[in-house]
Amino acid sequence: MEIRHLVTFQKVATLLSFTRAAEELSYAQSSVTTQIRALETSLGVELFDRLGGRIRLTPAGEKLLEYAEQILALADAARADVAGGDGPSGTLVIGTMESITSYRMPPLLEFFHHRYPKVHLSLRPSLCAETCHALRQGSFDIGFLMEQETRHQGLETVVLAEEPLVLVAAANHPLTQREELTLDDLRSASKLATEAGCAYRDLFEDELRGAETMPFLEFGTIEAIKRGVGSGLGIALLPSVTVATELEKGEMTALPWDPPFSVSTQLAWRSGRRLGRELKLFADQAVRLMRESAPLADSG
Repeated sequence: MEIRHLVTFQKVATLLSFTRAAEELSYAQSSVTTQIRALETSLGVELFDRLGGRIRLTPAGEKLLEYAEQILALADAARADVAGGDGPSGTLVIGTMESITSYRMPPLLEFFHHRYPKVHLSLRPSLCAETCHALRQGSFDIGFLMEQETRHQGLETVVLAEEPLVLVAAANHPLTQREELTLDDLRSASKLATEAGCAYRDLFEDELRGAETMPFLEFGTIEAIKRGVGSGLGIALLPSVTVATELEKGEMTALPWDPPFSVSTQLAWRSGRRLGRELKLFADQAVRLMRESAPLADSG
């Protein structure tokens, strides 16, 4: 087995596409096919089932992928150790979302900027479902999630922090005068939210089902939602960390409604993946710094 053949195999196995693997590796597709066939010949097994225009790993291919991950990670570590002196370097592709990037990640980004300037962190904004898919496909190296579920098929996850949610309104909003709110009150109110697919927005929407409900006004960013709330356009359910400053200054008011659901910030990567030096360093520091700045959720 040649290392370059394992690199090609790993890429095809994670993307389940010879075409996309060739594009990402800057190879001709015929070269990718030739390398996979050479690997299959050397091992005496079929690594992929060809199903028309689709492929999937055979049981032998699934076993080889686990070894390939380990072999390539060890090769990277050996290369880094032999080169020596330069410290961690390279690019990590990280799936994340606005609330985490803006309110949880700054200490982590600052740490890497000053301590490991040769490690380039490429942040890719995406919804949780998109991040999970990209991790399984190998498009992202690691990703942050903010969801109710803490176990995801095909992924390893670490819970970093609970994310309390708060329903907010402008200080002069009529609902701020109420001592308690019913679901009917919330159904009839104008509501601002991120796009569908955001975990806490979807949970909120599910909670309000069952009667006529005013549709959500969708905004592209949390900052836009906060400006809309402050202008009196409606109420919004947001992670507490994103509105702490506005609540402290009295620019918004927390409404008397406790969500019957919760979400947590999590770090995730593909199951079975051996973390290389840079990726393990990032994961370790993410756990350390983000748990220091927020309460740890109960992962049981």
